[in-house]
Formats: sequence, C-alpha cells, structure tokens
Amino acid sequence: MAKKRLVSPTERIALETGTVGFEGSLTNGNPDWKLLADLQDDTLTDEEQAFLDGPVDEFCDMLDDWAIHNSDDKDMPPEAWEFAKKNGFFGLVIPKEYGGKGFSALLHSAVVMKLASRSISAAINVMVPNSLGPGELIAHYGTQEQKDKYLKRLATGQDIPCFGLTEPEAGSDATSLRSKGVVEEGPDGQPVIRIKNLEKRYITLAPIATLLGIAYDLEDPKNLLGKGENPGITLSVIPRDTPGLEVGNRLRPMDVSFKNGTIRGDITIPVDSIIGGQDNAGQGWRMLMEALSIGRSISLPSLSVAGMKTSAYVAGAYAAVRKQFGLSVGKFEGIEEAIARIAGLSYLSDATRISTARMVDNGEKPVIPSAIAKYHLTENLRTAIDDAMDILAGKAVISGPGNPINRVYQALPIAITVEGANIMTRNMIIFGQGGVRTHKRILKTLNAMEDGKTLTFLGQGIGMVADTLVRAVQTFMPSMFHNSIPSDVDSKNKKYYRHINRLSAGFNMAVNTSFMLLQTDLKRKERLSARLGDVMSNLYMASAALQKFENDGRPEEDRVLLEWSVRHSLSEAEQAFDDLIRNFPNPVAAFFLRGAVFPFYQMATRRWKPDDKLDHKVAQTILNPGDVRERLTDGIYKPADADKDSVAAFNAAFHKTAEADAILRAARKAGIDPADIPADKLAIVDAARAAAKSVIAVDEFENDGRTPYRLAMEVS
Repeated sequence: MAKKRLVSPTERIALETGTVGFEGSLTNGNPDWKLLADLQDDTLTDEEQAFLDGPVDEFCDMLDDWAIHNSDDKDMPPEAWEFAKKNGFFGLVIPKEYGGKGFSALLHSAVVMKLASRSISAAINVMVPNSLGPGELIAHYGTQEQKDKYLKRLATGQDIPCFGLTEPEAGSDATSLRSKGVVEEGPDGQPVIRIKNLEKRYITLAPIATLLGIAYDLEDPKNLLGKGENPGITLSVIPRDTPGLEVGNRLRPMDVSFKNGTIRGDITIPVDSIIGGQDNAGQGWRMLMEALSIGRSISLPSLSVAGMKTSAYVAGAYAAVRKQFGLSVGKFEGIEEAIARIAGLSYLSDATRISTARMVDNGEKPVIPSAIAKYHLTENLRTAIDDAMDILAGKAVISGPGNPINRVYQALPIAITVEGANIMTRNMIIFGQGGVRTHKRILKTLNAMEDGKTLTFLGQGIGMVADTLVRAVQTFMPSMFHNSIPSDVDSKNKKYYRHINRLSAGFNMAVNTSFMLLQTDLKRKERLSARLGDVMSNLYMASAALQKFENDGRPEEDRVLLEWSVRHSLSEAEQAFDDLIRNFPNPVAAFFLRGAVFPFYQMATRRWKPDDKLDHKVAQTILNPGDVRERLTDGIYKPADADKDSVAAFNAAFHKTAEADAILRAARKAGIDPADIPADKLAIVDAARAAAKSVIAVDEFENDGRTPYRLAMEVS
C-alpha cells in the first residue's frame, strides 16, 4: 500500500484534539452508563453556592437590561462594571493562587445562566473573560512569567481581555487566517514577529479591551525559532498600547448592548508574546481546538438554557393569566403543544448543560459533547423562544421594560452564529470530526492507509466488518446481547436505556458501513454526516436526561418532563436514521441498514414522539404553580418586586390568578353567584384581575420612542 496524505495537518490536529468520554461509548455501540453516572453531579461547593446566592444575585439586582439598552453608550453602568471587578466575576476560572476564584465549570455555567436570565449584555461581559481568553489560554498554556504577569490583573479586572480570531475572509476558520506573522531580526539581533495585515472583526469586548489575544499564521523564512519555515497558527497576547495597533471601532450585533468591535494594525511584537513561549509557535490550532471545546461547553449552552427557562417561566405565566373566550389561553390545545415544547426542551437542555460542564470539571476536553451542546441547545432555544413569542403574541413584539423575552429573541441569532455557525457545526463537526475522533477504528484505519501499513489496514477493516455484523444482530435481537443497563436505575426507565443501547448499536453499524463504502469521501457527504451527527447528539442528550432524573432523586412529579425529553430525543434520532437510510448513496447498504435498524419499519419509526396526552401533562407543569415549575426554572434570577420588574409582575399575576381561579371554581361548584362571593374572597379575585391586566398591557412611549407614556389597556 503506497503512502499518501489523506488528512491535512490541521484536520489531524482536530481529530486528535481533546478527550473521548461517554460519547465514545455511544459511537462504538455500547454506552458506558457508569461513566456518565460518575460525571453528572449538579452539587456545588458551599463556597460556590454562597457566591451564586450572594454576589450573583446582588449583581443581577443592580442590572436593568432595558436601561442598558437605552443608555447613551449602550453598556452596563460604571457601578456594575466596578461591582463585577471587585467581586471576581472576571476571574471565575482563574486559579486562586493568581487572584481568581478557582471555581468549577458547573459554577461558571450557573453564573452565566443566572446573569443571562437577567441581562444578556451582562452575561456576555462575564462570559468572554472566563472563556476563550486570553485568561483561559494563559492559565492552561502560558509560561510562568506570563501567568505571573497577567492572570492577577485579569482576575481582578485591572485588564479587560478580548480574543481576536475571526477575520472578514476566514470567518472563525483558523486554518484560513489572512493575518500573517513573519519572524524577523530585530534591532538588537533578536527575533521579533511582524504582523503587517492584522484584521479581525466581531471581537467581543475589543472596544474596551486592554489586553488582547490574537491568532495569526506564523512564517519564519530563516528558521530563527527552529520550528521550520512555516510553523503555522500561533497565538500571542499583547497590550492595547502596542504601537501600530488599532482597536475599538464598535460593531452592534443585533443591536444587543455589549461592546463588540474590530482589531487592525501593522505591529511588531516580541517572540515571548507567544502564549506558552517560543516552544508553542505553531501550536495555536491545537490550543484553540481545546479551548473552544471548553468555551462551547459553558458559555452558549448556559445562555441558551437561561433563555429557555425564562421562556418557560414567563410564557407559562402569561398563558395562565391571559384569557380568551372566557378561558385561559393555556387551555387551548395549540398553546398547550407549544408550552409542552418549551418545558420539555428546557429540561432536556439543562440536563445536557450539566453533563457537559461536569466533563470539563472531570479534566476532560470534550470537543464533541461541547459541539453537540452548542448546536442543539442554541437550536432548542430558537424553538422555545419562537413558541414563547407566539404565546405572548402582540405583547411579545412591543419592546419595553414590560417585555421580558424581547431581548432573548433579539440576541438569539448571535448565539446561532458565534463559536462556529450552526450549519457548519452540524454538517462538519459533530460527526465529521466527532465520529472519527470517537470511533475506535476509523482513525487507526486512516493512519494505516497513510503510512502504507497494509496488514494494519486489513486488520482494522476485518474488525469493522465483524463489528458491523455483531451490531446488526444486536439491533435486531438486542436481548441476545449483554448491554449493560445499571441495576440501580429507576425500573420504569429501563426501556429507555435498552432502546438507547439498541440505537447506539445501530449507529455504530451505520458509521462502519458509511466509512467502509465511502472512506475519505465521507467527509464531503455533509448531509449524510449531519444525519449521523443528529443520531449521535440525540442519544447523548437522552442519556443526559436519564442521568439528571437519577441525580435529582427521581422526583415522581418530574417524570413527565423526563419522558417527554427522552421520547423527543429518541424520535429525533429515529427520524435522522430514517432520513439517512432514505438518502444513503448505496441502495444495497441502505436495504441492509433498514432491515437492521428498523426490523419492523412501519411500527418502529417515530413511535417515540411525545403524544398529545404527554404534551398535556408536561404543559401543566408550568401552567400551574408548584414545585415542578420551580425546579424546572431553577437557576434563573427571579426578582420579587412586581412593581419594578416585569418578570416579577408575570409571576405575581400567575399566582394571584391561580388563587382567584380556585375561588371561582369553588363558588361554581357550590352554586354561588359570583356577586355573592364573600368580600375577602372577592378582593383576591379583583387583585388577580388587576395583576393580569398590568401584565397584558404593553409599554407606550412618547414619539421619541424612549420616554415612557403610560401602560395601554388590555391588548385586543
């Protein structure tokens, strides 16, 4: 077998970056439930819980997102910035020895989630210093000198960071960067790096950043660094006052109020600006892949879950208090269907958020789970916020302090776009990178093909054929094989574990078949890759939901949320399988896959989709007051003053309406005319009507669009 290059150097780094955990067992057809159980624990330390209940709540209380949006500089007020700096919000993950909090990834996620439920702007301002960098990069890869010099200043907010990766012609593809750094001899004969065409855009916090991380393609024509003439993607950290650096032209992403801008320049920087020093020249792609896996695990999933939980909290309340034809609109089946989706996706997404964050806490670099979380949770938010907008209807489209979901809807496209646009993430990363990374044979087979190791290639090929045949029988007759289902899980849920095991075996068989037939052409079949990724993702999320139920102590009232989440995920996985098989490029292989994955095709496909009865039960969890509603929306900021805050006003009207409805039902049951209800009870009914009226009303302004005028009467 002749040697040939099948995988580019950058692709190889991507395929070999990060760690493989539970998702690997899903790919290989035998889910490791113990591994998942050991990971998922949503318990915070006492110190972390105190921070969440103290400074985070205090920070939320001083934020007014409407005021931020309408301020002259469209930014948090100075006192909010100072509070965040003083209380360590910019050093959540920086080690304590460098002045940071040294908190867990789960606490980091919880902070972002709570802040995002109060102010998208504030959440983004905290997300960036605690994610890609340059603080995280320096903490993980920096030299001791860099850590000593920068980390304490970053942790305390003395320096505000940003990271410049995205370029006009390269997007976020670091392998196509146009910013070129060239190693030259400096005036003292020592090497320096000259970057003549630095141009970055969409850089969050750039307009106010004092310390910048930048990615560029490094060339060294004279090999002064001893890394060859083209070391490749390199990361450096530089101060804002670097001569020739132009920072700060502001961009306005969806007009959401956070600082975002551009970086340009013709600069000369020292070699020791490279994060990790000279030895890390050319290692930027690997560093970025690992760092992005952590950022994708925390920032956008947490923001997305905040949006879903807020939608559940607000839309459920509105559907209960808003009456049409004498009935709460939540009693209409069409509204009920949307409410159920919001609640179910909130539960499913929160489970995925927790599992993925805990992987980071366990020392993993979860490249593939983070991509799953980023893509699917932002897409789940898209669905949930659209449903919430439909439920609130006219109320939802009128901007003002009385509309608590407007800013989430406005910011959604940003989450869809950043950290790898969703189309690219689904079609190229989740399986395109993840299937190869997590499969036990594919990468070994590619390596054997490249290195001309015929015997190894044949051995892996024979192993793949054998695996495929075993998995085919396993999917058709799963009871003949030992698929480890934990003995201590809830007995009512074992059917879900069994089906995930079966579909996992089918997934392994489909991956093997696809690779054996297409080999390196598989990566160019993006829609096939996307469908394989959809199967993998939905099995991962269903598994996370099952583990969340176990970790929560199996609350019986939450079972309907679990069942909706798992059934939704299994239905989506089976639909992806069906689409994959119908569009498979080889009809003989498609027939084989159909018979194995769906032995009773007409009965098997889409049988898991939540039905109307389950939708009804799930909708009731947020249409009625109770512990389930509070658990489902736990972690978002819930203000108490209904006179000052719209979220509090929605909640107050919700509870007053529930109390009033109970009084009216009791009166009807007793045959009492509403006019004869006792005065104290009638006062409760009148208070509920007034509260509902205030929530249904919309904000009116003078013609300048900014000066409040009065609250309108009930929306028609």
